[in-house]
Amino acid sequence: MRFRLPAFLENVETPVEGENLLRRFVADPASVGGEETLDLFSLAETGARKNVVVVGIDEVGRGPLAGPVVACAAVLKAPDIMPELNDSKKLTRKKREAMFDAVKDACACYAIASASVEEIDRLNILEADFLAMRRALQALGMPGLDAPLPEIPLEVKSSFAEVSGSPVPYVFVAVDGNLKIRGVPAEMQMPIVKGDGRIASISAASILAKVFRDRVMDKLAEEYPGYAFEVNAGYGTKAHLDGIRKFGFTPAHRKSFHPKGLE
Repeated sequence: MRFRLPAFLENVETPVEGENLLRRFVADPASVGGEETLDLFSLAETGARKNVVVVGIDEVGRGPLAGPVVACAAVLKAPDIMPELNDSKKLTRKKREAMFDAVKDACACYAIASASVEEIDRLNILEADFLAMRRALQALGMPGLDAPLPEIPLEVKSSFAEVSGSPVPYVFVAVDGNLKIRGVPAEMQMPIVKGDGRIASISAASILAKVFRDRVMDKLAEEYPGYAFEVNAGYGTKAHLDGIRKFGFTPAHRKSFHPKGLE
């Protein structure tokens, strides 16, 4: 099921504004004109919503012909801690790299996870996306998830429990896109169309995932020269397709992706 952008986020102009509105919605839907259609978290305690951890999650690497898909889940220390946060696709690689450590510092907790080329080929790219996202959430201690560990080591800072001060934290997941993550309770998540440009925590997740994956592709470029992975990040550019014509496919290529440019 595909979801539309929630009405209370339609006129958001900056990710910081969106982050503030989302946190207000989670604490009290009526405060932003939102209607609660699901029993979010099934919280019985009075005021318990105010202690919910709001986490943004995004992935990179759905379209490339090679390399893993990478997801990041991020919780910001405060909605306005980094006003310059935005969709990673709107930033140059140089700018993303320059922001990388500062974004990490701005996060109360984050986790970067992945799904391998083999998993993409076996599951399909959408299910591999969901797997990488579940791994990131699981690494931060989200209850009820049981994803196998990825080949690429996780990068993790802190946990939901440490951020919330509760051993069983309530978590609300803001997902970039129009789909909910399969395998994560539906009532604990909200898809946000173009969320990486609307919600600051999703923007942070977008930047961390993108820089992490770019660096993975840099290492693959050293292992498999001739495909310009360090420039194209595995996408089907002319230089990449020329490399395939000349050298063939590598173990880093997705066997289930057929490059149209080679027809």
